[in-house]
Amino acid sequence: MLKAIWLFIGKWLGRLLLLLVTIGLLGWGFGSLYYAWKFSGPVSAEEQVPPGEAQMTQAIIADAIRIVEQHRDNTRVLRDAHAKAHGCLKAELTVRADLDPALRQGVFAEPGKAWNAWVRLSNGNAYPQFDSARDARGMAIKLLDVPGAKLMPGRGHDGEQDFVMFNQPVFFVRDVAEYRQNFAAQASGQKIGAFFPSWKPDSWEIRHLLIALRTLAPAPDSPLQIGYNSIAPFKLGPANIKYRVVPDPQNCPGYQLPEQNRDLPNFLRNALYQQLSVDRVPACFALQIQRQDPGRYMPIEDTSVEWSEDDAPFETVALLRIPAQDFDSREQNLFCDNLSFNPWHALPEHRPIGGINRLRKAVYEAVSTYRLQRNGAD
Repeated sequence: MLKAIWLFIGKWLGRLLLLLVTIGLLGWGFGSLYYAWKFSGPVSAEEQVPPGEAQMTQAIIADAIRIVEQHRDNTRVLRDAHAKAHGCLKAELTVRADLDPALRQGVFAEPGKAWNAWVRLSNGNAYPQFDSARDARGMAIKLLDVPGAKLMPGRGHDGEQDFVMFNQPVFFVRDVAEYRQNFAAQASGQKIGAFFPSWKPDSWEIRHLLIALRTLAPAPDSPLQIGYNSIAPFKLGPANIKYRVVPDPQNCPGYQLPEQNRDLPNFLRNALYQQLSVDRVPACFALQIQRQDPGRYMPIEDTSVEWSEDDAPFETVALLRIPAQDFDSREQNLFCDNLSFNPWHALPEHRPIGGINRLRKAVYEAVSTYRLQRNGAD
């Protein structure tokens, strides 16, 4: 009798499981077809500014300042994102000698030109935490002694060209409106709820939640072993592009990083110190660009959509070389903390475009000014 009951239950549980798997596969199939249809066809090659964006930007600035105040480190005000640096490193960016003439724009105008630079490597969170925590990882590059009029003149960055990246090709919000809703929710501690703003299923951002979960990835063995992406688009002369850096070991000596103690709170800094300061081995990256083809679905205003490499392959424009160096001193760490990176610290040939970049212009400058004034470093 008991055996018959268990067989009956097992049969119906098996059927239920099969039903759930079938529904899941159908949902995945319909979802794939929907997004294949939604993310297809030609797009605009020009920016499209929606109404009300300026007001939403001011609200985001207020939330960002609220976050930096929440995350103050004793008397110092930290960044609203990428607060924890693994180090600021001296570097050199060399333009490719045989660069395509169409790409010889801005800081890439002179093939073979070498620019001195600072590189800041960081975790993405607004509050310093153990490196083992799942998080985004960032790289910011600041080229020095760059001549020419800049997009944000007279603010102490007139000789600089910045490139700001993190280790995912897409962002978990599409535009300023979604950023406003999502950021306000997260500032109030509603991390998952930020993707479910109401009970209406058509307001849910499940795809963007999955991007956010993928962004919060386990730490790499070293910040020098992964690539970093611009996410948002930029100009390169007349072209619309995205850019990235990827490890380029063939242009540096071979190196095997010793196994790191991942239980240490700052093991990513230790990895940098091991390679650059102890073993004295440089690191190399290729700086690459991807040109927009408006005939393909490569939108300017939606940073949650990856531009397909099948439609537009990346092209190397420069080599970034980080030499062996001693970087982990109190003086340099304080210098690093006071460095300000903004994609709008740029020549007009590299103008940021799209809603998220327009938002960055206002938020980065407002938060940086507030932070440096509060820290007495302005």
